[in-house]
Amino acid sequence: MPNFTEIDEEFICEHCGKNVPKLHYSCRDHCPYCLYAKHVDKNPGDRLEECHGMLKPIGIETNSKKGYVIIYQCEKCGAIRKNIVAKDDDMNLVIKLSANPLLY
Repeated sequence: MPNFTEIDEEFICEHCGKNVPKLHYSCRDHCPYCLYAKHVDKNPGDRLEECHGMLKPIGIETNSKKGYVIIYQCEKCGAIRKNIVAKDDDMNLVIKLSANPLLY
């Protein structure tokens, strides 16, 4: 199991430009407005990834323990990453993503 460093901080989304508030119940790891994230971690919260590309949401999977999980592909290096859907995420975007067949 990779180490988990808890970081919950505000940021400006580099994709949509909106101010993203802290999550307050877990770690904020993506924008709730456009669902994009930034490729900054090797292990959750460590900020050791050198790529720093944008993680584009490409699909959704369901997990019996975690609920909905966003699947990302880095636009710079092509890496696939996953993040749990947050309570304040735009559910219309989550639903739209769930219709995409995953081809990664």
